[in-house]
Amino acid sequence: MSIQERPGAPQSYAPWCPSCQQTDSEWETFAKNGEVLQISVGKVDVIQEPGLSGRFFVTTLPAFFHAKDGIFRRYRGPGVYEDLQNYILEKKWQSVEPLTGWKSPASLTMSGMAGLFSISGKIWHLHNYFTVTLGIPAWCSYIFFVMATLIFGLFMGLVLVVISECFYIPLPRRLSEHAEQTQRPEDAHKAEQLQDAEEEKEDSNEEENKDSLVDDDEEKEDLGDEEEAEEDEEEDSSAPPVGEGRNDTQGQGPLREVQQVGELEPEEQVPVWPSSIHAEVAEDTLRQRKNQHADKGP
Repeated sequence: MSIQERPGAPQSYAPWCPSCQQTDSEWETFAKNGEVLQISVGKVDVIQEPGLSGRFFVTTLPAFFHAKDGIFRRYRGPGVYEDLQNYILEKKWQSVEPLTGWKSPASLTMSGMAGLFSISGKIWHLHNYFTVTLGIPAWCSYIFFVMATLIFGLFMGLVLVVISECFYIPLPRRLSEHAEQTQRPEDAHKAEQLQDAEEEKEDSNEEENKDSLVDDDEEKEDLGDEEEAEEDEEEDSSAPPVGEGRNDTQGQGPLREVQQVGELEPEEQVPVWPSSIHAEVAEDTLRQRKNQHADKGP
């Protein structure tokens, strides 16, 4: 009888599990009272049925479940015989969250998990066959499984490529040519825009350089004007006043003229006198010198 036709209590166990061996006697006693409790009691060996352990996602052993109307709940009580009977008679299972959604054994996720567990179980049985029955070393078995995995992966990749090629619909030749023709003007337009942007950048850089050169020339001219103004100020401050120069020349009048005549004609120095007396004195001195030369004779 299926456990989905009336309430059931399946158990997942393994022969090598110590906890399963300890609870085995209590579970057998509980199974004898199944008719009284009006439930179906059974157990599943996860070694022989790895797909069921994957469908219920069994990670610890032993694992007890309660099933009613196709809805499964996991029992996590402390004991097996009395506690499990009270769990069913007092309907404590109603307060337990059921395995729904992706955790449900009937969901697509758990179906895929059951397939993976089934494959792993078959690989384990094949490994035992190689190592125990045939006596092949374990490392040879591992190399065989590695090579089989690589070959299977390559094969699946080839299958995916073939499927993609079958479902891929290439564009007609005219449409592809039209797409290329429409794309070329767009690319040319983008290239022109980039070129224009680069030219604008170069023009702006040249204008900035020109402006900087003009500013440098103006600064140099301003500095030159300032230096000339400073030199003029220094010359004005170092030159003597005009009035003082004139007074000096007026005070030294006759003496300076006499010195100049003495420098030009050292043999015949003629004293220089100011105003109208200057000419008469010069004539007298010349006459006296001529008379003296005449008296001495040739």
